[in-house]
Amino acid sequence: MKTRLIASLAVGALVVLGTTGCTFLTPQETTNQSMDKDYAPSGGVNVPASSGPLAVRNVLVVADSSGANGNLVATVVNPTDSGEVLNVTVGDGSSAVKTAILVSAGSTLSLGTGSTAPLPISPLDSAPGSTVSIYFQSGTGEGARVETPVLTGQLSYLSTLVPTPAPTPSASN
Repeated sequence: MKTRLIASLAVGALVVLGTTGCTFLTPQETTNQSMDKDYAPSGGVNVPASSGPLAVRNVLVVADSSGANGNLVATVVNPTDSGEVLNVTVGDGSSAVKTAILVSAGSTLSLGTGSTAPLPISPLDSAPGSTVSIYFQSGTGEGARVETPVLTGQLSYLSTLVPTPAPTPSASN
């Protein structure tokens, strides 16, 4: 009788250890500070700190169905005591689209949420499902080039961020 009880307890302990043992050995990616890569817990990506004093988080592009035009969506945090400029360059060479965004001291700027519009990118020339190369630089930072995901507006929270086509001028008589 004692042998069955001991065997049952041993099997029960093995089942518990077998189903939860991985959590003892595997660190949580969201809380592990020693991992080699940044973890972005959403559809966008985070820009490395080497880009400068501004923290640029959850960067993504919402494009129209053709991928000809897009809207850059991101959250930019300025932890400094002075206003900082975020320089954004989409693409390379002479066709690159360059923009500068001023972020006030100690504030957070959320492009594409609330009353702040997303940053239009035209031409984008990146189909939804691909990535587009975007360079971010602020302050005296060396800057960082990030492969940014291009998404569609199929998800409900992105549907309002799809760029609208510019109206075509009509001929007047």
